[in-house]
Amino acid sequence: MADFLLELLSEEIPARMQVKAKEDLARLFNEALAKAGLAAQSVETFATPRRLALIAKGLPLATEAVSEETKGPKVGAPPQAMEGFLRKTGLTQDQLVERDGIYFAVVEKPGRNTADVLGDAIPAIIRAFPWPKSQRWGAASISTESLRWVRPLQGIIALLGNDIVPCAIDGIESGRHSMGHRFHSRGPIEIANADAYVEALRAAHVIVHFSERCTLIRDGAKAAAEAAGLVLVDDEGLVAENAGLTEWPVPMLGRFDPAFLEVPQEVIQLTARVNQKYFVCQTPHPLAGGAGDGSSSEAALPSPNPSRKREGDLANAFVCTANIVANDGGAAIVAGNEKVLAARLSDAKFFWEQDLKVPLDEQAKKLAQITFHEKLGTVADKVERVAKLARWLVEEGVVKGANADEAERAARLCKADLVTGMVGEFPELQGIMGGYYARAQGESNAVADAVRDHYKPVGQGDDVPTAPVTVAVSLADKLDTLLSFFDIKEFPTGSKDPFALRRASIAIIRLIINNNLKLHTDAPIEFWLGQSDPKAQLSDHDMERRGLLTIVQDFLADRLAVQQREAGIRHDFVSASSDWLGRGDGRLDRIVIRAEALRGFVTTDEGANLLAGYKRAANILKQSGDDKNNRHPELVSGSYSADGENTKMLKQVQHDGLSDVEIVLKSALDTAEPKAAAAVDTEDFEGAMAVLASLRAPIDAFFDAVMINDPDPSIRAFRLGLLARFRDAVHRVADFSKIEG
Repeated sequence: MADFLLELLSEEIPARMQVKAKEDLARLFNEALAKAGLAAQSVETFATPRRLALIAKGLPLATEAVSEETKGPKVGAPPQAMEGFLRKTGLTQDQLVERDGIYFAVVEKPGRNTADVLGDAIPAIIRAFPWPKSQRWGAASISTESLRWVRPLQGIIALLGNDIVPCAIDGIESGRHSMGHRFHSRGPIEIANADAYVEALRAAHVIVHFSERCTLIRDGAKAAAEAAGLVLVDDEGLVAENAGLTEWPVPMLGRFDPAFLEVPQEVIQLTARVNQKYFVCQTPHPLAGGAGDGSSSEAALPSPNPSRKREGDLANAFVCTANIVANDGGAAIVAGNEKVLAARLSDAKFFWEQDLKVPLDEQAKKLAQITFHEKLGTVADKVERVAKLARWLVEEGVVKGANADEAERAARLCKADLVTGMVGEFPELQGIMGGYYARAQGESNAVADAVRDHYKPVGQGDDVPTAPVTVAVSLADKLDTLLSFFDIKEFPTGSKDPFALRRASIAIIRLIINNNLKLHTDAPIEFWLGQSDPKAQLSDHDMERRGLLTIVQDFLADRLAVQQREAGIRHDFVSASSDWLGRGDGRLDRIVIRAEALRGFVTTDEGANLLAGYKRAANILKQSGDDKNNRHPELVSGSYSADGENTKMLKQVQHDGLSDVEIVLKSALDTAEPKAAAAVDTEDFEGAMAVLASLRAPIDAFFDAVMINDPDPSIRAFRLGLLARFRDAVHRVADFSKIEG
């Protein structure tokens, strides 16, 4: 056994590509070994800005000899078949082995030295490496067949044990020499073997473990902030990015002019993070929730007097990560970074001050010059639709506790910041900047918060707004997006969703569920279509658009099933609870409540047995032709009074008398039906399920004691009627036919 070291030295690899590159290197290497019949005991990969490396432990020194057998044609097959097989295997017919009337080609392959296998595999791995972007370089780059790598490849280390594995690609030959830190190391570094690799490079100021560099940056940045009496704002993405930019990370704290704190803290943080890869700091906040978390309207405001900072506010400090241990302790590095950040923040302050000079109403007028979609008009057109829908949601009582004027006002301003200088520079701040501008220009807190948060929830982990005005505007915005694109038949496909309509639908569902909105989904769709009277005379075009109602509701139902599956509720429970599937009005919140109750009920013994009884009853009714409406429900309802054949059948059954199980089941249905219906009307679905549970014993006893398809037609009709009543009672609570199992 021996350990193998592979290092691919190059110019700087982009930080965003390094983690995936480690995974790809391990995968390609393992695939190459497996193809040769080899396997390592373990494989570990490393990445720094200048190198991609791998150490494979416990490789055998040679592959085992193998015998490969290929099945050929039958004895007596046409000559053409035999000739093709011989060409394929490179054998003659007398070298073939015959077994059971079939020819086989048996080739004995001797073992190979592992070094030879690796020597062939390394160039293949390099050429097949799936970099997101790669380049050619040097004189050879005029040919498209020349070597491609993420950045110019400069060296290859390939050591099996203490020996070099000979290989070469594009004139670069394998060896045992690497390069250390650009500034703290001079000349090539000789690597004896895989065991010596990590420490040899550490001695040359290169930390090859990505996770170790992350720890140094995370802990060092935190310590630098604490030494200044501040609190570091955690940012794991920035930790990883700085780890991908440095081989010997050294976090350092710098300062910027407190006057810049007049700019919203999100702007400062984004400027520092995106442009300069800096961490930001806050003043200490000993009380939980007091660190400027944006949980209140006041917390969202910049401090009016930067010299009187509140606990948890952004501090005029940042932490940068150097790639060198400076002789002056880093003073020159910090000063240089302070100068660069000051220039960036000056630009941000300029945008902030200039944007404040233009009222949002004036900014909103510019939206008429921006196309939302060629078939849907401008952004101003969308804002108009959203404003009307937001007002409708409040006036109709869907969103309670909101002021309709504020909802409409917030909707008309919610996109205005898209044309501001700050959002033009930092698109990530759309909505956030609008909230700042609205508050600074005298809008109410409810309006400013709605402008700020109306894009939420953006992703699955994003917070869901709860402030009534914000909920109205956010819901209106997402409903309009979904309806608009469906109206022009821009539907998502299995692989494409260019307008993020699935995300919009999930956001609609979360807004409704989390805020317990009693929204009948057909109502806002009707309002959006401008046709509130479904009985009005409609043109063919209007009729086609009205079909949008069903399409959108079905789409929301599918998305709800996906969303609830992630919450632990099976899709069939959601399907069984969907109001609009044949009966209802599309209340999403009611579907979820019903599905949760159904999950709790069906997973009990009583629920499982009742489901089995329901399916048995439904199958019998289906076979009898009564799968939808029983032919003689009057025989068991007690409400039939007309003359005729049905009356004679009823009297005959009553004359002959009912069996005990029939009496018990009929009595149980008489009691359960009104109770279950009342529970459903009050949306007490757990109570409705409990009522259904009372039918389990009677229906089980009924099946055990009687023959449904009695030769007497009146008795058969009576018993089928009991089953129909049982089925319908269950259906009033949920559609058990949708439940699997």
